[in-house]
Amino acid sequence: MLEVIERILITREELQAKVKELAAQISKDYEGKELFLVSVLKGGFMFTADLMREITIPCEIDFMAVSSYGQGSKTSGVVKIVKDLDQSVEGKDILVVEDILDSGLTLSYLKQNLLARGAKSVKVCTILNKEERRKADIKADYLGFEIPDEFVVGYGLDYAEKYRNFPFVGVLKKEVYQK
Repeated sequence: MLEVIERILITREELQAKVKELAAQISKDYEGKELFLVSVLKGGFMFTADLMREITIPCEIDFMAVSSYGQGSKTSGVVKIVKDLDQSVEGKDILVVEDILDSGLTLSYLKQNLLARGAKSVKVCTILNKEERRKADIKADYLGFEIPDEFVVGYGLDYAEKYRNFPFVGVLKKEVYQK
């Protein structure tokens, strides 16, 4: 299965170290507050699980599934909620946890949506950022790694629902997604 990877961009060890660093900062910043994590499925689940295990303050979690990609490799620009939260966010300090900040359309939509539902605050934590692909005016409050504009998989990120299980972030060979 590794034959689909052009090169490893971020190793498992680098991911683990960054998650610990982010969790320490989040724990400090949210001390005394009621932290409510919103994990964006499916891509954000691995990062969220690792991050939550490292956060040292009490926190709650819920999950949302949103889509702007479908089965392709390019965003459609239309964000739709596929699975909504089970709990109310009213009056809560929300930290949206996502795998990648790319066009920014999904996270911008989610942030506005959660604020409209009465969240006290909404911040964004993402393990990866592709600044050069930004279409919406949004930045991560907690950021793992800046990456180049290449198609990446692993650590929750997929291509057509495959390759999420790689323990690293790797660049997918072009021939895999340009069929």
